[in-house]
Amino acid sequence: MTDETLPAYRLDDGIAVVTLDDGKANAFSTATLISLEGHLDQAVADGARALVLVGRPGRFSAGFALDEMTSNVADMRALVVRGARFWLRLYGLGIPTVAACTGHALAGGALTLLSCDLRLAADGPAKIGLSEVAIGLTLPKFAFALAEDRLTRPALTAATMGAQVYDPAGAAAVGYVDRVVAVDALVSSATDEARRLGALDAAAYAGTKANARADLIERELARVVEDMETLEMPSL
Repeated sequence: MTDETLPAYRLDDGIAVVTLDDGKANAFSTATLISLEGHLDQAVADGARALVLVGRPGRFSAGFALDEMTSNVADMRALVVRGARFWLRLYGLGIPTVAACTGHALAGGALTLLSCDLRLAADGPAKIGLSEVAIGLTLPKFAFALAEDRLTRPALTAATMGAQVYDPAGAAAVGYVDRVVAVDALVSSATDEARRLGALDAAAYAGTKANARADLIERELARVVEDMETLEMPSL
């Protein structure tokens, strides 16, 4: 029996579309991450030309599932390691990736935006940013690395150590998203961009992405478990 709270996958004329809609905040639980890992596998197996990640109306993702983050230290650290490996895999995926940010994107939601090649945000009320420090969680090294790679240099300190969150226009200004579009045009615009990027030479796109990101990914994967050994539970 299909769990309708888990991310859904469909192939739309060669474009893999993954939809996050758990009816709540689209939190990243272990089950959700396993599902997302499977969807990346499926996109590769299907020979998808590009991937689109879409949230539910008003919610892209609020980050890690709080019940797992606060249950015990071992489970919390294991969840963050799993999330890190997913986002770093997404960051290096050999096809174009497009995020359709439908609303709030905090913590892990913001990391998902940082991990996608092209990010469009709906022009509506939304909070976007790495809010970890605000809840007493040290921003892991892999997360800082993604922020450093994608955000503007002047915004980096406020966005990471300062846990600054932004509205969609502000998020575009500092590098969380690339463009803000009308709410009713978001999904179609993201799909159009995926088709445009998917029409580029696939080998050249994948090779250029690897040249840009492989060193960061290799470095962060190599130290993520060690880094998590010092991570303490958030003060919620």
